Amino acid sequence: MKKIIIAMMLALPMLASAQKFGYINQQEFFAQMPEMAQVKLKMDTINAQYETQLASMNEEIQKKYQDYQAQEATMADAIKQIRQQELQEMQQRIQLFYQTAEQDIQKKQQDLLAPIHERMIKAIKAVGEREGYTYIFDSAAMAFISTDAVDVTPSVKKELGIK
Repeated sequence: MKKIIIAMMLALPMLASAQKFGYINQQEFFAQMPEMAQVKLKMDTINAQYETQLASMNEEIQKKYQDYQAQEATMADAIKQIRQQELQEMQQRIQLFYQTAEQDIQKKQQDLLAPIHERMIKAIKAVGEREGYTYIFDSAAMAFISTDAVDVTPSVKKELGIK
C-alpha cells in the first residue's frame, strides 16, 4: 500500500503538468529531404556498374554453354566433364558475385543514408526542445495519433531549411 501511494505521488506532478505532443511521418519526410536526390543518383550509378558486370558474366557463360552444346556430341567424356565443371564453377562465381553485390549495395546505401537520417533526427529533437514538445511520435509507426498532437513537419522543414 505504501508503494502505491509513493508511486502515485511521483506520478502526480507528471500528470498535472501540461504535456505537448507532436508527430511526424519520418519515412515520408525522409524521402522529401533534398539530399535524397544525390543518394538516388549515386545508388543508380552503383547499381548500373554491378548490372553491367553481371550482364558481362552472363554473356560469357551463355557463350561457353552454347559452345559446349555445339561440340558435345564430338567430345571425349573427360573433356565433357571438364567443360561441365567449368560451367558449374562459372555459375557459382556468378551467384557469389550477385550475393556480394547485393550486400555491397545495401551497405553503401546505409552509409549514404545514415548522415541524412541523423540530420533529420537532430532537427526533430531541436524542434521538440525549442517548441516544448514532451514527445514527438512517428506517425508511420503508430496507428493512432492523439487529437492533441500537432504535426511538426512544417517546423522540422523550417529547421532544415526545406521549403
